[in-house]
Amino acid sequence: MKLKKRTFDLLFIIISTSLLITFNAYNVLENYIAFALIPILMAYFLGQYSEKTFKNK
Repeated sequence: MKLKKRTFDLLFIIISTSLLITFNAYNVLENYIAFALIPILMAYFLGQYSEKTFKNK
C-alpha cells in the first residue's frame, strides 16, 4: 500500500492538530504555545526534503 503525498500530508496535519489540541486541553502548552508549531514545521519540511532527495527511481 502506497500513500499518496496529499494523503500523507493530510494525515500529518490531522495528527499534529490533534496532539496540539490534546496538549492544550491538559495545559501543557500554557507558557510555550508560540513555540509549539516550530517542531511540527521542522518535521514537515524535513519530510518534504527527504522525499525529494531520496526518492526511489
